[in-house]
Amino acid sequence: MSRSRFRPPWWATLGTALLGALFVAAGIWQLGRAEERRVLLANFDRGVGGAPLPAPSPGVDTALPRYRSIVARGRYDTGHQILLDARTRDGRAGYEVLTPLHTATSTILVNRGWLPADPDRSRLPDVAVGGEERTVRGLLDRLPRAALATRSEPATDWPRRLLYPQAADIGVALGYPVPDYQLLLAPDEPDGLRRDWRPATMTPAQHLGYAVQWFALAVALGVIYVALNWRKPAAEPDDS
Repeated sequence: MSRSRFRPPWWATLGTALLGALFVAAGIWQLGRAEERRVLLANFDRGVGGAPLPAPSPGVDTALPRYRSIVARGRYDTGHQILLDARTRDGRAGYEVLTPLHTATSTILVNRGWLPADPDRSRLPDVAVGGEERTVRGLLDRLPRAALATRSEPATDWPRRLLYPQAADIGVALGYPVPDYQLLLAPDEPDGLRRDWRPATMTPAQHLGYAVQWFALAVALGVIYVALNWRKPAAEPDDS
C-alpha cells in the first residue's frame, strides 16, 4: 500500500522560510509599534491630568520625559517669535507659533498653538502678544524633527519662518540660547491659538490589527506550502 509523500523542492522550502520570516518580523514590528503608541498616549494623558512641576533647569532637558506637565513664570519676548512652517490642520497649511518666555533662570520656547497661513506667502499672520509678566502652564515636548534644512529668512524680519529648526538654529536667530524642548501651552491658558496637542497617531489597537494580519499571512503561507507539496499516492490499476 502506497503512502502519501511530503517531498517539497528545496527552492519552495527556502522561499517559504524567507517569506514566512518576513511576515513574522513584520508582525513583531507592529507589536512593538503598538507598545510605543500605548506608552506615548499614556504619557500624554498622565501629563494632562498631572500636577504641573517647575520648568527644568538649563542643561538637563535631554533626559526629560515627554508630555510632563510644567509651569513657568516670565515675560514673552514679543519682538522675536518663530513661525514653525508647514504645519497642517484639517488639510490646511499653517504655522505653529513659538514665543520665547524669559524666566528668572533661562528662556523657554512656548508653543502658543496653530493658525492658518495666508495663500499669499509674503503675508505673515498677526501673532502679537503682551509682554507683561505671566505664569504659563503646558506640556513638555521635543521640537519637531525632520531631515530637512532650515529655511533662512532675512535677519531683520520678525516673526521668522523656520522649517523644522533645531534649538541651535533658533538660538542663532534669537541671539541667545534656548533649551532643546518646547512647552505646549495648555488649552485654558490665555493668549493661545488653536491647541489640539493630543498626538495624531495610529492607535495601539490599529497596530495590533496589522500584527494579526501579518501573523495570519505567515500561517496561511505554511498551510499552502504543506498543501501543495503533500502528494497522494497514485491510484493502483484495477486487475479485475
